[in-house]
Amino acid sequence: MRSDLIFGALAHLENRYQLCQLASKATRKLHKPNTRLQDTTNEVLLRFHEENPASEKLTSLAEQDDQQRRAA
Repeated sequence: MRSDLIFGALAHLENRYQLCQLASKATRKLHKPNTRLQDTTNEVLLRFHEENPASEKLTSLAEQDDQQRRAA
């Protein structure tokens, strides 16, 4: 359920506004054509639950995914 993902992601962030801003940016970068936007959003929230969204590792993963999409 998405609410569980949101509360899990809030463990690493200060407030919900910051979570919304980071999640929307990450969803736009990670979204693949021909997939549901809801699935991409859930994937982003799951990543935020596992790691701090502001960390360098998560940012570099998003950049790698973006480069792979451009190459395809």
